[in-house]
Amino acid sequence: MNVGVIHFLAAVGGYGLGAIPFGLVLTLLASMEDIRTIGSGNIGATNVLRTGHKGLALATLVLDSSKGAAAAWLAPLVFPDHAHAVALAAGSFAVVGHNFPFWLGFKGGKGVATTLGVLLATVWPAGVLSCLTWVGVAAIFRYSSLAALSALALAPAYAFIFDDRAAVVVFAGLAFVGWVRHKANIHRLLTGTEPQLGTKR
Repeated sequence: MNVGVIHFLAAVGGYGLGAIPFGLVLTLLASMEDIRTIGSGNIGATNVLRTGHKGLALATLVLDSSKGAAAAWLAPLVFPDHAHAVALAAGSFAVVGHNFPFWLGFKGGKGVATTLGVLLATVWPAGVLSCLTWVGVAAIFRYSSLAALSALALAPAYAFIFDDRAAVVVFAGLAFVGWVRHKANIHRLLTGTEPQLGTKR
């Protein structure tokens, strides 16, 4: 099979996995209001936390991370001759699917948990360091967005230490997309109006 076709199929499969809106599904199953009408309107774990349901927020975080990891793990099983390349392709498009799910009018999340899941599945030492970066910044400053921006920004550097140029390029691209998705958060951080972790609505 043509390499381009293989990468295309991996990307499509990754997008399909990434486009599952776990935050929305879990809150609806819990008979809560549409998460898109709460707080930032985002379908990710941070916004689910604003409902006050920490368990649902944690479940959303784990599932959003897992779908990125699953895409990166499954693609090499299907296309073992191009394992690393298809893992990166499927994983990166899982992030695209999370951010722009077609069944929600392409209005999804910001892709941080999904990106970290892909990083853990493809370059696990870099993934661990990025997760520790998120935890450390969040613990010190109490801003989820600042923690996310820091973890995303450092992910390509961590990938450079432990992997090849392809991984660095992929995670640099995902970091760029993540920062663009956080532009409103960046503005609020600069103006001192960004809500801290645990703030409801």
